[in-house]
Amino acid sequence: MNILAIDPGYERVGIAIIKKKSTGKEELLYSDCFTTSKDLSFPERLKRIGNEIDRLIHTYKPERIALEKVYFNKNQKTAMMVSEARGVLIYVATVNDISVYEYTPLEVKMAVTGNGHSPKDQVQKMVCKLIPIEKSIRYDDEYDAIAVGLTASATCG
Repeated sequence: MNILAIDPGYERVGIAIIKKKSTGKEELLYSDCFTTSKDLSFPERLKRIGNEIDRLIHTYKPERIALEKVYFNKNQKTAMMVSEARGVLIYVATVNDISVYEYTPLEVKMAVTGNGHSPKDQVQKMVCKLIPIEKSIRYDDEYDAIAVGLTASATCG
């Protein structure tokens, strides 16, 4: 089973394709941090994000999409814009008849590290221990997407 896992955003979108094998082990098929330029209008950024996710759906044919839920306690404007990006992601998934599963940051940390309050660096270290990553990763968003994918893999039947 292929899982498309996403750490949503509008400037940076963490993306991972996790293959859950029949043995229960996971394989990272693809990961990236998709970026959009600040020079683009917000609607154009959303369009590009939607197009990229649609492209990945057609390439990897995931059976489910896993999204991290938005959690912000500071900037409401940013939270609203990320929520709008999540809306585009959910729309693209449903248009392609793919079920969407959502996980809070606490659930992701708990699944990956066993502690829902783990710091980001501990999550990244555990991600690297749980699944082979054969490339250099520049942004946290990509690690976060892989962690979301591992969470989805652990919770799917």
